[in-house]
Amino acid sequence: MGLEEDTVLLKEIAELIMNAMPKADYASIFNDFVESEFFLVDGDSLLLMCVSEKSLKQGQELHFFYLVERYLVDLVSKGGQFAIVFFKDAEYAYFNFPELLPLRTALILHLQNNTTIDVQTEFSGCLSQEWKIFLEESYPYFLIVADEGLNHLQTHLFNFFIIQSWAMKVNAVLSSGQTSNLLRLYGYFMPSKIKKQIFFKENEKKIESAYKNLIKQLEECSVLALESLFGNLKWKNMMEEACETISLLKQLWPEGSDIRRVLCVTSCSLSLRMYHHFLENRERITSDQKTNIQQEKRNCLTLQEMEDLCKLHCLSVVFLLHLPLSQRARARFIISHWTEDIQAFLKMKKWCEYFILNNINIFEFWNLNLIHLSDLSDELLLKNIAFYYENENVQGLHLNLGNVIMKDYEHLWNTVSKLVTEFDVGKPFPLRTTKLNFLKKNALPIEDSSKEEIPRLGFIPMSSEVVDKFAGDVLKDLPFLTSDDPIVTSLVKHKEFDELVHWHSHRPLSDDYDRTKCHFDEKSRDRYFLKSLQKYYRFQRFYGNSLESVSSKLIVTQAIKPKKNFNEPKSKKANETKAEIITRENKKRLFAKEEEKEEKKWSVLSLSIEEEMKENLNSGINNLEDFLKSCKSNSVKCRVEIVGLTACLKAWKEHCRGQGKGETTKDLSIAVQMMKRIHSLMEKYPELLQEADWRLIARCLKYLGFDELASSLYPTEDAAGDIIKEKKKNKYSIGIGPVRFQLQYMGHYLIRDERKDPDPRVEDFIPDTWQRELLDVVDNNESAVIVAPTSSGKTYASYYCMEKVLKESNEGVVVYVAPTKALVNQVAATVYNRYTKNMPSGETICGVFTRDYRHDALNCQVLITVPACLEILLLAPHRQAWVKRIRYVIFDEVHCLGGEIGAEIWEHLLVMIRCPFLALSATISNPEHLTEWLQSVKQYWKQTDNVIEKNTASKRNASCRANFHKDYVQRKQSYKVRLVIYGERYNDLEKYICSVKCGNISFDHFHPCAALTTDHIERYGFPSDLSLSPRETIQLYDTMFQSWRSWPRAQELCPEKFIQFQNKIVIKKLDARKYEESLKAELRSWIKNGNAEEAKRVLWNLRPNSVFSSLNMESMFPLLVEKLRKMEKLPALFFLFKLSAVECSALDMSTFLEEKQERARPLTADKEAHVVANKIRKVKKSIEKQKTIDEKSQKKPRKMDQSFIQEAEHNNLLRILEKNLEIPQEYTYADRKALDTETLQMIFDRVKFSRKGAELKALAERGIGYHHRSLEAKEKQLVEILFRKGFIRVVTATGTLALGINMPCKSVVFAQNSIYLDALSYRQMSGRAGRRGQDLLGNVYFFNIPLPKIEKLIKSNVPELRGQFPFSITLVLRLMLLASKGNDPEDAKAKVLSVLKHSLLSFKQPRTMEMLKLYFLFSLQFLVKEGYLNQEGNPMGFAGLVSHLHYHEPSNLVFVSFLVKGLFRNLCQPTQKGSKHFSQDVMEKLVLVLANLFGRRYLPAKFKDAAIKFNQSKVFLEDLPKDFNDALHEYNMQVTKDFASFLLIVSKLADMKQEYELPLSNINFTGKECEDSQLVSHLMSCKEGRVAISPFVCLSGNCDRDLLQSKTPNHVILRTIGIHHTQCPVLLSQAFDGQGRRMPLNAYALDFYKHGSLIGLVQDNRMNEGDAYQLLKDFSLTIQSISVSLRELCDNEEDNVVLAFEQLSETFSEKLNKV
Repeated sequence: MGLEEDTVLLKEIAELIMNAMPKADYASIFNDFVESEFFLVDGDSLLLMCVSEKSLKQGQELHFFYLVERYLVDLVSKGGQFAIVFFKDAEYAYFNFPELLPLRTALILHLQNNTTIDVQTEFSGCLSQEWKIFLEESYPYFLIVADEGLNHLQTHLFNFFIIQSWAMKVNAVLSSGQTSNLLRLYGYFMPSKIKKQIFFKENEKKIESAYKNLIKQLEECSVLALESLFGNLKWKNMMEEACETISLLKQLWPEGSDIRRVLCVTSCSLSLRMYHHFLENRERITSDQKTNIQQEKRNCLTLQEMEDLCKLHCLSVVFLLHLPLSQRARARFIISHWTEDIQAFLKMKKWCEYFILNNINIFEFWNLNLIHLSDLSDELLLKNIAFYYENENVQGLHLNLGNVIMKDYEHLWNTVSKLVTEFDVGKPFPLRTTKLNFLKKNALPIEDSSKEEIPRLGFIPMSSEVVDKFAGDVLKDLPFLTSDDPIVTSLVKHKEFDELVHWHSHRPLSDDYDRTKCHFDEKSRDRYFLKSLQKYYRFQRFYGNSLESVSSKLIVTQAIKPKKNFNEPKSKKANETKAEIITRENKKRLFAKEEEKEEKKWSVLSLSIEEEMKENLNSGINNLEDFLKSCKSNSVKCRVEIVGLTACLKAWKEHCRGQGKGETTKDLSIAVQMMKRIHSLMEKYPELLQEADWRLIARCLKYLGFDELASSLYPTEDAAGDIIKEKKKNKYSIGIGPVRFQLQYMGHYLIRDERKDPDPRVEDFIPDTWQRELLDVVDNNESAVIVAPTSSGKTYASYYCMEKVLKESNEGVVVYVAPTKALVNQVAATVYNRYTKNMPSGETICGVFTRDYRHDALNCQVLITVPACLEILLLAPHRQAWVKRIRYVIFDEVHCLGGEIGAEIWEHLLVMIRCPFLALSATISNPEHLTEWLQSVKQYWKQTDNVIEKNTASKRNASCRANFHKDYVQRKQSYKVRLVIYGERYNDLEKYICSVKCGNISFDHFHPCAALTTDHIERYGFPSDLSLSPRETIQLYDTMFQSWRSWPRAQELCPEKFIQFQNKIVIKKLDARKYEESLKAELRSWIKNGNAEEAKRVLWNLRPNSVFSSLNMESMFPLLVEKLRKMEKLPALFFLFKLSAVECSALDMSTFLEEKQERARPLTADKEAHVVANKIRKVKKSIEKQKTIDEKSQKKPRKMDQSFIQEAEHNNLLRILEKNLEIPQEYTYADRKALDTETLQMIFDRVKFSRKGAELKALAERGIGYHHRSLEAKEKQLVEILFRKGFIRVVTATGTLALGINMPCKSVVFAQNSIYLDALSYRQMSGRAGRRGQDLLGNVYFFNIPLPKIEKLIKSNVPELRGQFPFSITLVLRLMLLASKGNDPEDAKAKVLSVLKHSLLSFKQPRTMEMLKLYFLFSLQFLVKEGYLNQEGNPMGFAGLVSHLHYHEPSNLVFVSFLVKGLFRNLCQPTQKGSKHFSQDVMEKLVLVLANLFGRRYLPAKFKDAAIKFNQSKVFLEDLPKDFNDALHEYNMQVTKDFASFLLIVSKLADMKQEYELPLSNINFTGKECEDSQLVSHLMSCKEGRVAISPFVCLSGNCDRDLLQSKTPNHVILRTIGIHHTQCPVLLSQAFDGQGRRMPLNAYALDFYKHGSLIGLVQDNRMNEGDAYQLLKDFSLTIQSISVSLRELCDNEEDNVVLAFEQLSETFSEKLNKV
């Protein structure tokens, strides 16, 4: 066979894919798009995934279709946009599995006819040219595909599909191993990399040949498969037979029918005819060979027996037609298998069904109902009927069929007999005329569904105020257990465990706050400590100063004064006091003095600037503008501008005169400078302009050819005699209208509408109206949701808020919540730099609290923290006094509420805080919904505060009341939540696509409208944040004009005629924005009013004609940076999404510069450096020699001159060497002038001993840096400071830098496509481009990003915030802990109820709320049974330890169950009695146990079979030791039972109407139950145990007890109750993927503990170094946390378990610190 030659290639392909698997990212496969990126699902992989599902029994088609639709509806509900592809060639793989052939065909037909899914079936195979074209046009981002088929041949097909996709830059996502939660779907993501693309390109011919040979081999298999059944009848004959049967049926049933009846009669008649043909064939062959005839005949069933089987099949189909799903779901389950004898006929029947379905198109003009394609046959029902006739009927049980069923059955069988013309198939009754058993004999043929009972339903009674208040309404309808019930009596009788007190000793147990590493001991007075503290503060201020050049402010506490209303106009100087008059006069005098000073300064500088402008206009203008920036006097500024304008006019005249005859293009930059000066004069200083100045302006306008404007400004200009003649006019005129000129060439210079009136609350700038609203919000103690673009100035309100609280008192606290540690450090540095205040002893202004460290966190007034750490403080019962000091909370980047990790924590914080808050974000698409939800939370607090106030007032005596009143006044807050939206960016962003043309990087401007389609505009309008720069607005007008020549409004919307621009010399940004809106509205009206074709032309003509080279774009990266440097577009941020790519790109650039320098370096340079170095060594030696001689002689050295000469020579040689080794400016991006050497050295010294310090320093010398989450804080700060100071000008970074980090730049480059590059991150990242005050225009470049993706990024809206599943069992425990132990019980309970009642998920969703209440009750039951809560809801047992490890549910619960069972005591035995040391073996076993619990990372199942040799690591984690494994199994079983009984209770919430529908096609399977048939009642008699699972799943014989298997798949549970299996706290010892293969855990933690090498993890465990480091750091933190907890919980100093964990914690940390 041809395939053998290709074995080597197929093996190579398999290995390439195998090696990519362990490196695959396990990620959310469509991130935060409202609609996902377009992707593909391979239909055969989908089929395989659903067929392999454990709960599905073979032959149960409706259940199979339910699985397919559950999966697809999950994709659709999460915003998936996809097409399903079935290749024609792929069908060959099923010819050895005929039972799947009709199923595949029915699936395709069902999806095409009954759903709106895009199904592609026209492509022959993945290597066809048509497929390639389809991929190029639709550009899917990834493809969901299987990694293993039904046999090795199908696996090869999948492998071809994967590598072909990679070659086309389409990523692969494995269909196996996917998991899903409420908002996201996770899968193994295998990116298309350059190596894979090159492999395909190099082997393309071989791959095509191997593919053809594979298809050939599959075809041969199909011929053999057909031959064994149909003898001499070939494929073509079978197709003809099928067509004939269908044509005959159309004559018999002219009125039409439905697909179930049609397939039943045609497949039965065709298979009987084929079987008849088969018997005749056999007869012929056996008559030739007389031997073994008897044997043959016995194995070969008679035609009559097969007719009986077909009758039973017809009856089963009639059952499908008449029985609703509710009745079918109660069918008993027959375990017996079909006998071997009938297998051949069953296969034949499946082939016949396939041939019929394949020719379904013959029914085109016949009324054929295809709705029930998903329910064509039910093999389990057929077995049930067969069993009755073979066993029960024979033994005398005679049950009637019922009238309706009997009639329909007779009709079907009579049709079959009419379709079979060759022989008589017998009468419809009796159903069995032969005695042969179709089913094998079985001792227990019927499955007993009452085998294992789900535990008694019922709740353990609890008496707790929180439970009653939150879930009381649900509780009253639930069954309760009595107090003498065994479940209640067997509850562990722990004595109450106080979270703050040990079991035996009374030392307080530390909480997460105490455990976090403290930067400095806050109480120490040690000299060394104080010195390091000063150093810390000094650096923080330096770091803060690099962020913003704001001088520090001394805050003085002031009494609270009544607020002024700053929006009211000020009254006249009516009642001015004497003091006020003196102050005013003093100010006046000072101002006059300042003005005089500046006039002097200008008179000194003016001459040199004027000279410079004559020599070189641009550099002269730059000097002029620098002076204007520093100058404060308006009269001086006005004079300077006039000088500038005069110089520009002169330069323009000279330029125009100097042009040759043929030259027509003028240098418009001079004209732009001229108009800039005119703008400035007319907008800022009109009242200071003299008549001569107005005349000058008019002359300038005249010279530019703007006659109308000139005469409108100064009509007498012509009369003055300075008439420019017509000829001259053409010579000087720029040749276009003033409006077009300003929009096209001066767009970014257009004046922004800014307020002129200062606000006394703000010193450094004049705030806009919306910013003033924010200040009002803070003044009124209100809350606000603030949505404004990046760098628009929304954070100013945060600092105003801090200042307000700092001024009010020394007690109030502001908490600033930032999403990342990097942002925490930055905000803290800003606060240190901005404010100083004399605080009482032990108190400080600013504190920091993150998981890694804390500093002054509870003794500061401004706490900067991350969400998880604030949650720790809010939930800690004994921190409530501190919590009451909080006056304001600021949430930065609040859109993280919709994020992937930790989103629910943001929710908890927003609902738990009682004070006002500010929630800031640049990207929320449904801020109204968010504000409404937050307002409902504030209403709750308003009511609660009133109740608490009343209760407190009645309890307090009069003496306390005064004190209370003071505190209350201080905290008086408004419960209003305002929404403040501001949409305008200060500077425009322009986008460019980078492409490679002739080996060079070129940039094509990308017009934002080119991303849109007419459909998109019609459906959604223009995206709210799709704004155009003025130049792009002009481009849009011109394109509209060219695309529709007879456009009626062309004149009206022409820029020169537009009403908003009429007679305006100065066009402002706002005018341009109005013009843009008018054009957009016009384009929309084209689409609406029937001119969509013209609109399409506009959008098409705006598209760039980019050339994408398929060349290795990554290698062109350094050329891109070089090009940006030449175009003066640096500093730039380059966003990539893989840590390795971020580092590699930076290093590649550095290498590129080094090599470039090396090539240009003179050949003798190295030699010279060597010579100089030798000389230095010699001089140094002789200096040291002289020193020792002088010291010995102790006389006054005579040769003083000699030593001076040597010292000078040494220094001179050093300078020569430095110069030789210095990097010339053209080989570095660093701007050396930006920082002095001392400061630079100080920054470098901080990272001297860090992991990446040396590398970052070397890169910084070249002006390059990289920034990602795995760097240490000091390393990130190095890059941030040097970039902001302008030393580093090129930084590669991941998305973490986009979250609020203050690193503005000139350009942003997207240099890698990724799943994480979505609408949200695009806006966050591109927002960094354009530094306010430095750049008037930001540039965004797309490098190596496909065009469809760019379009999607620009037009997609950011996703709506939808809320997460808000609870976990540990959170419920932490809430109960707070409720019962809070030092202000009323306040604590109010907070707990607020968290429970106000999840965003359940806002305005009463059913979801009810489900959450039930889940809360389940969690309580679990905690009571496990002994963490008593029946009063108070914590006991190890509740404290479980809540300390809250990051790791359910591992924390499992760990504590191991501890309680004494398993660690057995394991942790020292080397010898009395010793405190444990052997390496014990330590490794302990790590093995912990690695099975914490930081689990699964590898794809197939990787386990790879024959790969590992060097250092074991890679696959071993199972838990037996005793631990047994304990885990016991724990899982107990939890699963509880979850199952919870699901039974919750099942009453299900919407059964929906449960009887297929989820995607919404095909309904309800109906009236059949009551007149005794047989139906007999077969469908199993009512028990089928309540909590989907009726579709019941069809495969599953029942409620299947919920007792740990980790019940999601599709088994009723889908309308909203519960997800991920909410069940089980921890699987073994996980299996969709195809039932075991997925191994990555042994990275244990491997690292053994060999201590990060490189080993990169090479063997296939991990990224940065990721591995982060995971090990987390693992180490977990061990530390456990170790500290155990030491605190145990009184015995010598306890083995505690000592073992302490030893492990120490050794693991040591190993980690070494790397």
